[in-house]
Amino acid sequence: MKTPDSSVTDQPLAGLLPGPAALLKRMLERIVAANGTSFRAVLADGSVIGHGAAEPAFTIRFRSARAERRVLAMGYVALLESYFDGDVDIDGDLAAAFRAGFAGELDVAVNPLVALRNRRHEWRFSNASIPQAKTNARFHYGMGQAFYRPWLDVPSMTYTCAYWKDGTRTLEEAQRNKMDHVCRKVQLRAGESFVDVGSGWGGLLLHAWEHYGAVGTGINTTTEQVAESRAEIARQGLADTLKVVECDFREIPGQYDKLLSIGTLEHAGRDQLPEVVRAHAEALKPGGLGVIHFIGHVDSRDTEFYIREYIFPGGWIPSLAEAIACMERCGLEVVDVENLRRHYALTLGAWAERFDRHWDEIHAIDPKRFDERVRRSWRTYLWSCAELFQARRPQIGLFQVTVSKGNVGANYPMTREFLYRP
Repeated sequence: MKTPDSSVTDQPLAGLLPGPAALLKRMLERIVAANGTSFRAVLADGSVIGHGAAEPAFTIRFRSARAERRVLAMGYVALLESYFDGDVDIDGDLAAAFRAGFAGELDVAVNPLVALRNRRHEWRFSNASIPQAKTNARFHYGMGQAFYRPWLDVPSMTYTCAYWKDGTRTLEEAQRNKMDHVCRKVQLRAGESFVDVGSGWGGLLLHAWEHYGAVGTGINTTTEQVAESRAEIARQGLADTLKVVECDFREIPGQYDKLLSIGTLEHAGRDQLPEVVRAHAEALKPGGLGVIHFIGHVDSRDTEFYIREYIFPGGWIPSLAEAIACMERCGLEVVDVENLRRHYALTLGAWAERFDRHWDEIHAIDPKRFDERVRRSWRTYLWSCAELFQARRPQIGLFQVTVSKGNVGANYPMTREFLYRP
């Protein structure tokens, strides 16, 4: 028996045999070696593995030997899937559990079975087909405003990374900051036309009209969001001013003075990034300015399987280098690049906290549709991403790339100073 403050406390471990339990013990030892989080794991046979003398920040409870066998075969992905299925419970601080997992680098090793499943996912859900891309988008964004409203900002319901400049206190303020930040980057002015690629529920279209007098056209492939955003625009008496077009991101109609693409490239698909970026470039008038805001990997790598399988089917996160190479090949000059990684960690944390706090309200909308499995999979997505964006090992960022159609003109400011003036 080891001492209570040793790396792994066997309470008891005498009956553990090689197999799933031994694998779990090794996984926990790796976590312990990387951080001091106090936690406990209860195996299906009643054996307890613990770390630290303090009250555990979280406890992992295996409800079946099947879950342990799945972990043996597929590592942490099986652990998450077993949590979704109810074969594993994670009690306590879910954020701390993911923080410990990232510190222990449990997501580093490539599991061949998971890699095979990821390739199968791409074969089944590739965004190469426009109808399939639409189905993929509706899977996530078509869940309805009632599902999202309790945990996004009010009233804009902006579902992308906010901008937490110094002194920002609320998610609502941070999202207004973000909308102003991107409008300032393209120097949006009254009377100009702009296209909002991936326009969500229309918050940016409405903000840009109210505060800048710019006339926006939204591009959205999700039927439900198109209907909901059009209804809000009409409610505000702006149906003759602001438009939302239902089409794929590769089919943007017309050309515009300015372009704002906030959270679109992640949905281009593994092999469709050049097509989507080309459509962005073609939507800008010569000399026009744009901001392309997207999640980007550090180096090229596969996108996380469980996120694609359960949250964003067909989604693919490019690297910053891949995205910039596409932009340059399409005749866009990269004027500025800003990494808002830490801002996204705060945004995701705010969403996750609100999601947990308002779950009973969400569940009541439709108890059969928004069931315990949805709760577990979505809180996993939100809390794990919040921790990923602040993990010590660099692997992901949130980039805003300011571009010009051709070389930027002499009238564009020489420094970033103009972005921060009152």
